[in-house]
Amino acid sequence: MRLRASLKFVPGLALIAGLALSATFLGQAAWFQKSGISALTIAIVLGMIVGNTVYSYVATASTHGVTFSKQILLRVGIIFYGMRLTFQDVAHVGLAGVVIDSLVLASTFALSWWAGTGLFGLDRRTAMLIGAGSSICGAAAVMAAEPVVGARAEQVAIAVSTVVVFGTLAIFLYPALYELNARHHFLSMSATAYGIFAGSTIHEVAQVLAAGRAIADAAADTAVITKMVRVMMLAPFLILLSIYLSRHPAAGEAKLAGVTATRRIVIPWFALAFVAVVVLNSLIALPHDLKATANDLDTFLLAMAMAALGVTTQVSAVRTAGIRPLALAAMLFGWLIFGGFAINAGVCALFG
Repeated sequence: MRLRASLKFVPGLALIAGLALSATFLGQAAWFQKSGISALTIAIVLGMIVGNTVYSYVATASTHGVTFSKQILLRVGIIFYGMRLTFQDVAHVGLAGVVIDSLVLASTFALSWWAGTGLFGLDRRTAMLIGAGSSICGAAAVMAAEPVVGARAEQVAIAVSTVVVFGTLAIFLYPALYELNARHHFLSMSATAYGIFAGSTIHEVAQVLAAGRAIADAAADTAVITKMVRVMMLAPFLILLSIYLSRHPAAGEAKLAGVTATRRIVIPWFALAFVAVVVLNSLIALPHDLKATANDLDTFLLAMAMAALGVTTQVSAVRTAGIRPLALAAMLFGWLIFGGFAINAGVCALFG
């Protein structure tokens, strides 16, 4: 009986694994690596292509495996993401780097929430997802926030697409701005300062690496460390967001059958496990081969989750959202550049 119950997951898992393998293979191609387009981005695109073409023919048989990939494998992937981080990374960027990351995260998410629901009239979940992706670590943060905010597949896909668009644009714009400044000496900015700026404001880790390498190895190293410290803030962010949402439910959630209801606090267990893995990675010198294998597995699991999201996302639903999510993401992108630079400059001046 148990075997029969397990077999129902096989068709969907096989489909999603095939898409993830394809995305991983394509992500290793020189052009995609140079462009900073990760396997996660490719996976959701491949998933959307399949989901809006041939998936309807196999949907009944594949539903269980696809749902498992989108929910359980996502959380496992976020946990393994902690293998990329150590608390020693924090020491490399110093207190100034931590303060910069914290201020960029808080201001960007607050701006997304306020402008998304107020200026652009978006629903709260979409605004929060776009804010999470823009303020922390792109698609991975959107996917991690999805179970906390209770978002639908199309809301997640919209948020992912916006952060991918502007994160990719940052790969080319940031080095261009740096070179323009170097020629005309508008502002004083070293390669290291540029790395902190890029790491604290660009969306995805791959995009940060690409934008840093376009300037210098030192810039890339500093940018990635700063970015990983920002990624480390994902767990406390999710926990605080869950606590807030439990006390301030959205309209329609607060009342049930005319009775005031309090939404329970949903502490994301995977966020706590993520922190535990970071602690383990910080305290124990794990073999390099083991860490490399864990990181490869993590990328594959997250690619499966992204592919599953893409498969269950209908382009018509994304199209219905219109230009407003893109406009919000554009505003946040502008804030990350100009507001993020002001935060970088102010904090660096304060800390000397």
